[in-house]
Amino acid sequence: MRSAQILTRSFQAHQAALQPRGSKILAVAFIFMMGVASASNRSFAANPQGDVSASAESSAPTARQTAAPDIASMGLTLVPGSSSTVVIEHNGKKYLVDLVSHTVKELPSGSNHQEATPSGMPKNQLAKDTTQQKAPATEGMSAQEKPGNEKSKVYEAGDDYLFSLPTGRRLDKHGLYVNFNHRFAFDPAFTGPARGAILGGLDGFGIASFGLRYGVTDKFSVSAYRSPSVIGRPIQLMAAYHFLDEHDGKPLNAGFRFSVEGRNDFSNNFTVNFEGVVSRSLTRRAQIYVVPTISLDNRILLGPQRNLTDSQPDLPGVNTFSIGFGGAMDIRPTVALVAEVIPTLVNGPDLGIHRPAFAFGIQKKIWRHAFTFGFTNSPGTTVSQRAGTRATFIGNPSGDTPANIFVGFDLTRQIY
Repeated sequence: MRSAQILTRSFQAHQAALQPRGSKILAVAFIFMMGVASASNRSFAANPQGDVSASAESSAPTARQTAAPDIASMGLTLVPGSSSTVVIEHNGKKYLVDLVSHTVKELPSGSNHQEATPSGMPKNQLAKDTTQQKAPATEGMSAQEKPGNEKSKVYEAGDDYLFSLPTGRRLDKHGLYVNFNHRFAFDPAFTGPARGAILGGLDGFGIASFGLRYGVTDKFSVSAYRSPSVIGRPIQLMAAYHFLDEHDGKPLNAGFRFSVEGRNDFSNNFTVNFEGVVSRSLTRRAQIYVVPTISLDNRILLGPQRNLTDSQPDLPGVNTFSIGFGGAMDIRPTVALVAEVIPTLVNGPDLGIHRPAFAFGIQKKIWRHAFTFGFTNSPGTTVSQRAGTRATFIGNPSGDTPANIFVGFDLTRQIY
């Protein structure tokens, strides 16, 4: 009996401290004391004479004593649809305890506890939040990162480039991508003496180009790209918009790219390019590409000047139209064969193009990274230069035949 009186006085002391703005600690202490008081009352009722033997027997586990206390008898009410809130009724008032935000809020007089939600939000908002909490952990991941994506019928391109042609793959929002391309155009891979000794031309002088792409959104991106002095020091600035995607249930992928190139570090011989990039998955293991391109004031593809530091002279501009065709096929889950051809259909001979540029190779795709190794007859990697061939670059009309193809490789990496 004395213990019950002590609990009663403790309860009265805490009662004055509990206010609508009470903290989580007071709310939890209140719940705990109510549970202890309820258990003490049941024990005292079962043994009013204080019989020691009866008390010992009552300490044995029974179904009646081990059963969970009734929630309603403790002044508690569970909020439907919520796992983080509870309603406490005390002195004729109801309080909403939010265990997530650690707050206690007095409910309006006459309110229905079934309408109570965390922070007083409407029921439809609670349902929305509950749905969001149950959303899969893959939300926000790129298409290449989502588990189970191998069951999709959409092909996943591993690189921004097939070899020189763009794949038009959609970028992640705020994703930063690095492209590094190398062409060993001065040494044919299979024609000439001691090809094995120089590793098919890999020991020769390479044309290294470097670029950065940034996904402003998952549809709109910008990029900057530069090739070295031996091919005219062109700098290419580009904006691209991706407006159709098979991942969204569309029948194909489609995008548009606009770019401006200027040789001699963007100081002369400017070319304006308009591209359409269209692709379609044949299966989840293969995809085909079509890239029509209009280049205004395109220039002939020339090799290095007498001195590496010399600038290319001003060259006459020619409007050209080319259309690239390509394909990729996975032979392993992370290994693909790639091939492309880029015929110039309008004014090609004016730029010394008598054979179409072409390339083929093998691509290894790793998470956010790809490496492509192949052979080509085109040393250029910018939009206007990719359709040019080795023939004008080295000044040899037969320099772009299949017998004179050379080694090249591409590297791409998504930084974030």
